[in-house]
Amino acid sequence: MTARLGGLPFGVSFLLEIVRLGLGNLRRHMLRSVLTALGIILGVAAVIANGGIGEGAKREAVAQLERLGAKNIIVRSQQPTDSAQGGGSGRAAFTSRYGLTRADLKVLREEFADEAAEIVALKEVGGQVLRGAQRRTSQAYGTEPAFIRVANLRVSRGRYLTEEDLSESAMVAVIGSEIARLHFQPFEDPVGDTIRIDTRTFKIIGVLEPVGFAGGKGAAQLGRDLNLDVHIPLTTANETLGDVVMRTTSGNRSMSAVQISDIYFTAKSRETVLQLAELVRRAVEVRRPGLTDVAIIVPFELLEEARKTAALWQLVLGAIAGISLLVGGIGIMNIMLASVTERTREIGIRRALGATRKHIIYQFLVETGVLSVIGGIIGVGVGISLTLFIAWIATAARNLPLIGGWFPADVNLPTAIAPGSIVVAFFVAALTGIIFGLYPAIQAARKDPIEALRHN
Repeated sequence: MTARLGGLPFGVSFLLEIVRLGLGNLRRHMLRSVLTALGIILGVAAVIANGGIGEGAKREAVAQLERLGAKNIIVRSQQPTDSAQGGGSGRAAFTSRYGLTRADLKVLREEFADEAAEIVALKEVGGQVLRGAQRRTSQAYGTEPAFIRVANLRVSRGRYLTEEDLSESAMVAVIGSEIARLHFQPFEDPVGDTIRIDTRTFKIIGVLEPVGFAGGKGAAQLGRDLNLDVHIPLTTANETLGDVVMRTTSGNRSMSAVQISDIYFTAKSRETVLQLAELVRRAVEVRRPGLTDVAIIVPFELLEEARKTAALWQLVLGAIAGISLLVGGIGIMNIMLASVTERTREIGIRRALGATRKHIIYQFLVETGVLSVIGGIIGVGVGISLTLFIAWIATAARNLPLIGGWFPADVNLPTAIAPGSIVVAFFVAALTGIIFGLYPAIQAARKDPIEALRHN
């Protein structure tokens, strides 16, 4: 028959008594307990905050590359490094001819008609985009209606290009959100108005929604900010604006003739992206040996690279934050060792009354365990709050007096609560308390009862 004490089995009652004694001792030395737990609190908070920053950066990088289209393969015309450059002011400039041709596009369309879900071409046109007295270097492209799907774009006002616009070579344009902001007043609707590309006037039929990776990894891979794009029908670009693009910058004039700037291939599924990319690479290299004037961009490969890089950074940040937990554990051990010396007589009395070494170890482990668990819980709360605060302050910093001017207008530090870091930080904190509390507990249990009773 199991022995009972106060209506509970003896083992349960004894465990509860040990917990009560441990909590009572912590309560009697409240300031010391708080300072001891502070290392655990800060360590857990640091792990969660670092995890939040790393997770936010990872999600942002992945989102930026996702916007490029994780199923896309982009074949891009690029000027060879040894190509002739434009002449200076007052001299006739050489016309640099390079890149993809309409013949390339036709062959690639035929070759990959079955393998690719979409094949869409872009053609860079014009030297300047103008409206009234306002002008800026052209970022206009002739393209096809399917580009809005391929590039994951959305129209905020009006509509996008249609097959009818393409077949009629219509003089219409869809502009990016930043073009709308720069060339139109805040309450002015660009749809129905006009804009010029060089000397040609186009009716604006739509405005694109802002694309959120201006200046980010996605824009770096595209080589431009999509918010500054102007899209016109590809047939209009070929027939009206031609292949030669002339630009004048700081007195220097450059002229280039590129028939097709980009070809977007969209795979039917993510599983076939890399396979399709390899086939496209081989097909392009047959027509462009050495790929000297074309580049092949595979966002899916960049996506995997971004995930690996983010995971590595999270590991580094976690290791740095883990040092705080280690320091917290050492603090617990130091305090508990001091507590063993301070409570030597108490240990002797309990041993004299029948407590075994195991009971003494349990008592001290309960105290360190409670300290680390409570510290872990508080640290989780502090860490989540700190993660949210970092995201807020990074955005609000530019509006603060005195220091606001030091921050760029587009400053942003995305964060995200990572459940994994919360679970890991809490359990590591609890484990830290037990591990670092074990040595002081053993030291306490090893004390000779008679010598302990003599201690003052």
